[in-house]
Amino acid sequence: MLGPMAHPGTARSAAFFDLDKTILARSSTLAFSRPFYAGGLINRRTVLRSAYAQFVYLLGGADHDQMERMREYISAMCTGWDVATVKAIVADTLDHIVRPMIHSEAVELIEQHHAAGRDVVIVSSSGAEVVEPIGAMLGADKVIATRMIVADGKYTGEIAEYAYGPHKVTAIEALAAAEGYDLATSYGYSDSITDEPLLAAVGHPFAVNPDKALRRVAVQRGWPVLEFAEPAERPGFPRGRRPAVAAGVVAAVAAGALLLASRRRSGRPES
Repeated sequence: MLGPMAHPGTARSAAFFDLDKTILARSSTLAFSRPFYAGGLINRRTVLRSAYAQFVYLLGGADHDQMERMREYISAMCTGWDVATVKAIVADTLDHIVRPMIHSEAVELIEQHHAAGRDVVIVSSSGAEVVEPIGAMLGADKVIATRMIVADGKYTGEIAEYAYGPHKVTAIEALAAAEGYDLATSYGYSDSITDEPLLAAVGHPFAVNPDKALRRVAVQRGWPVLEFAEPAERPGFPRGRRPAVAAGVVAAVAAGALLLASRRRSGRPES
């Protein structure tokens, strides 16, 4: 229907999905601003600024440099947050925040790939603390995400592993070597030109609701373009189901919710 069944794989392969604006209709980084405001972690001005950033992101008008500035802002805002404070907020809001954002078409693709015997891997510059429970909701087999540094129970704003742009390719190549995936028979899905290296690394790339730059590349290279509709109120998985994740993972989500995909400030070391 949407593509995967047209090329049944004979070798071990995988389907690599970006998260924001591919599986989810919006930015997972910015979606948690209101719950954190309600929990007293951020002020009203910060909520409004996050809402503006979300608006720019949804328009597709945010280029690489603008997204980097937003990530640096988010990193600075969240540095020093106490994990114990934020984890209680996220445990109560993750399902509520994420459910309405899921594209039903993405859920269908995940099911198709599993039916074809492929592993499904979410590859996101968002923080592992939020990507992992979302992956569990959707039945993903693996998750590649940004890993943030914690010191004395607080988030430093620095990054241990950064899953963004070409770093995603490095990560999927390492995973492919470990799991025995054949990237030439694997699939990739993303909305952003920053994921062009990832899409170029697999045999079956798909542009999903692509930004203008990625749409041009897709047309030039003959990559299929998928258009996912704005999610309706119905969820992408059974209503009432809570994320089937370990308490420790859910507890740590808060850091990723706004720190996820935050890039180190200029001049910071790699770890």
